[in-house]
Amino acid sequence: MRIDDFDYELPEVLIAQRPAEARSQSRLLCLPPDGGPCRHHRFAELPGLLRPGDLLVLNDTRVLPARLIGRKASGGRVELLLDRPLEAPREAGGRVLQRWICLAQSSKPWRAGTSAELPGGARARSAGPSPEGGLLVELDLPGPLEGYLAAHGQVPLPAYIRRDGGDPALAALDRERYQTVFAREGGAVAAPTAGLHFDPPLLAALEAAGVQRAALTLHVGPGTFLPVRVAELERHRMHAERYRVPSETVEAVARARREGRRVVAVGTTVVRALESAWGLAAGEGLTALFIRPGHRFQAVDAMITNFHLPRSTLLVLVSAFAGRERVLAAYREAVAQGYRFYSYGDAMLIG
Repeated sequence: MRIDDFDYELPEVLIAQRPAEARSQSRLLCLPPDGGPCRHHRFAELPGLLRPGDLLVLNDTRVLPARLIGRKASGGRVELLLDRPLEAPREAGGRVLQRWICLAQSSKPWRAGTSAELPGGARARSAGPSPEGGLLVELDLPGPLEGYLAAHGQVPLPAYIRRDGGDPALAALDRERYQTVFAREGGAVAAPTAGLHFDPPLLAALEAAGVQRAALTLHVGPGTFLPVRVAELERHRMHAERYRVPSETVEAVARARREGRRVVAVGTTVVRALESAWGLAAGEGLTALFIRPGHRFQAVDAMITNFHLPRSTLLVLVSAFAGRERVLAAYREAVAQGYRFYSYGDAMLIG
């Protein structure tokens, strides 16, 4: 199949620039499994739309403020987006050193061996391109990474959310709302956006309705922002992302399937993690699984997901799950009904 088979028209005004006033008050388009027409709800109605005994699987990754702005010795601007570490941090002379794979942007190519000054007395040295894509960077920090990023990093919002960096109230809103309420494991550079709609009252209502819950971790990497640059889907290679599926989640999924209860994945990241780990023991690893039409789903029966960019691997995944024509028709209806799209936008329930 070709990537241009997964295109659609979207008015720019429907690209959400801010989150809904309340997380669970976003809209929810339901695509029923029987092929019936779309139904329109609020996300807060989810307890009545799921079934008692459904197993809801959440991604508990936590977004790091992993965007860093620095200056090379020449004065040129450097922007780093941390992807994943290649080693454990090590201490030397009171400093913390660690090698990372990063996405980097600079006014001129950042040659291997050259350094940049980062905020707060940190430094970064380029070690050249990574064989896996991106840039190898040696970070030299005045203290532990997470504390440093909390003080000096910026939330790595996708480019379609426009920020000029001058509004501290908006920056504070992004720090709070571009993060799920159940985020625990730091390591993502993008939010698992289907999880952004949940708040504590909704989680309590789901529990009261008999919906069970489990968690896994998939650290969303910067590859989620990268476009598909080849025409044929078979030629596209996914950016690898770190994931961990704990034993209790493996057991909960296996038990639900034995008992004929549905496994409901909250987001495409959960789908990729469960499908990557299916049939394997609990644990962690890297996944570069590209789910496209023809994939046989083994672990997931239903899915909650946001509306995705045209020609993206995420839209391809959703189309593999529910059918390309059906998904694109639902997207057209969402456009006609004025749904809000992308990370801060509304959601779909499929199944």
